[in-house]
Amino acid sequence: MYRIIMVGFAGLAIIAWMDWRVAYKTSAYLYQDIETIPAKKIGLVLGTSRTGRGGDLNPFYKHRIAAAVALYNAGKIRYVLVSGDNSTKNYDEPTSMKLDLVAKGVPDSVIFLDYAGFSTMASIIRCKKVFNETDITIISQQFHNERAIYLALANNMTAVGYNANDVRGKYGWKTRIREYLARVKVHLDIWFSKEPHFLGDEITIG
Repeated sequence: MYRIIMVGFAGLAIIAWMDWRVAYKTSAYLYQDIETIPAKKIGLVLGTSRTGRGGDLNPFYKHRIAAAVALYNAGKIRYVLVSGDNSTKNYDEPTSMKLDLVAKGVPDSVIFLDYAGFSTMASIIRCKKVFNETDITIISQQFHNERAIYLALANNMTAVGYNANDVRGKYGWKTRIREYLARVKVHLDIWFSKEPHFLGDEITIG
């Protein structure tokens, strides 16, 4: 029993260390203030479902759209690359995000879609290898930006993150629990040089 308890504590310690390491290594690349974030060509919006299980608008989605619009209107990004899941005909995160961006005044001509951003790892690697963009602004909530930037830095990319408004309450704590496990996975992805399931032909933005 003692050995099982010690193994359990060791596992928790490793998870805590991985969580801390991601936050520590990326803290200098995060921005809350739109005035101070450096201007870049590309804003990479990380996808999520438009609606929650109850059919209401997903607040994570809502805030990411608002953040991308604010950056574009402030001249901090020139193009928007939306990367998300389009694994089935009836589920299309990138197109939903594009429609909402256009509805809020972002020109259709500056929005590019990555339909195979099935994970954060896929979105980052495909941004580099398919869209040939290695100097980017990542747009999501802070916890997500930290992990995405950590991946980008590990893949020799230059990245900053603009933190969309976070979500509290039931959405927030459930997401935070999942994030601990996601940070374990991000270390494994880096250590084993994991690649996306799909790459494909190169696409030039702009």
